[in-house]
Amino acid sequence: MNVTTYVRGGFIAFAVAASLTVAGCGADSEPKTSQKPTATTQPSQQSAPTQVEQSSEAPAEPLLVAKGRKGVELRVESVERDAGGFLTIKGRLANPTGSSVVLPGEMRGNETEVVKHGLSLGGATLVDSSAKKRYYVLRDTDGRPLTTTGLDSLGPGKSTAVFMQFPAPPATTTEVSFQLPTFEPATLKLS
Repeated sequence: MNVTTYVRGGFIAFAVAASLTVAGCGADSEPKTSQKPTATTQPSQQSAPTQVEQSSEAPAEPLLVAKGRKGVELRVESVERDAGGFLTIKGRLANPTGSSVVLPGEMRGNETEVVKHGLSLGGATLVDSSAKKRYYVLRDTDGRPLTTTGLDSLGPGKSTAVFMQFPAPPATTTEVSFQLPTFEPATLKLS
């Protein structure tokens, strides 16, 4: 399998990490103690897609796949509520097509404070139809959206890890409509 991830202007091949992991492990053998464990980093709230995820596990089935312009997809992989009243959505923005795609500026929304901080997923909203409420991506005190920023383009077959943080709907809300400008709305189940 030849899967690559976009990392600060360069590419890193998962195939190398996967082949090293598979080569070091047999059905009845233990991994070598000298082998370094693979590392994962969590997305920063203010950084561009700089995180690298290396794992020999197959990716889990996404909770949602939202289709955007030019074949771009947003695959939501996790939705987490925390005790502070926030809902964090993590996933991957992917370009499964055979050509590079410039990401649309509309994804950041049109709020003046968000627009001045560059291309992001700041235009994302969650709509709770039963309570007739719309939840917007949270902003910090400087107006920066609490989402992945610095997005500009994706190469053919490439993807990048993304996140968005919202105020959490009530615990009784189990389903919302996820909306991102230039993407089709999609239903997202909440735990």
